[in-house]
Amino acid sequence: MKLINAIESITRWSGWLGAVLIFPLIGALVFEVFSRYLLGRPTLWAFEVSYMVMGAIFMLGMSNALRVRQHVSVDIVSMQLSERVKAIINAIGYFLFLPLLIWLVWELSAYALQAFETNERSGRSAWNPVVWPIYTVWFVGFLFLALQVLAELIRSVMTALGQKQVEEGGS
Repeated sequence: MKLINAIESITRWSGWLGAVLIFPLIGALVFEVFSRYLLGRPTLWAFEVSYMVMGAIFMLGMSNALRVRQHVSVDIVSMQLSERVKAIINAIGYFLFLPLLIWLVWELSAYALQAFETNERSGRSAWNPVVWPIYTVWFVGFLFLALQVLAELIRSVMTALGQKQVEEGGS
């Protein structure tokens, strides 16, 4: 289905971006260790950069983890069920989860916009950076997760209705 494929191309890209962010995280931490222990001058920014980049990695990876079915699940019972029954159970779960995600995305968009408009700062270090970029990443991460949940809901409903489909997740 084209909608599922479009959503999964977005979540694949999001997961790739989250994975690539490991390099600036490593760079910031290595520089901090070098600066602190070899130069005797710790940075003002490494702590803030490290938790913000790690948060971005997590947020951007959530939807891709769902796409490739890497979230934690207990399969003891579901292994005994038919594909159609599993699809019905999954559809119910996704149907209940999606409105909560939509509400969360809405609130996070307002939170990021307010932080931008007020020039909100972190208050966690002497560097004290603006926080709207990380709040925006939270919004985008949960938006992509909501889109992937929608794709999984559609896929589950199609399976529950007995419609043949090509498995897209996991690639």
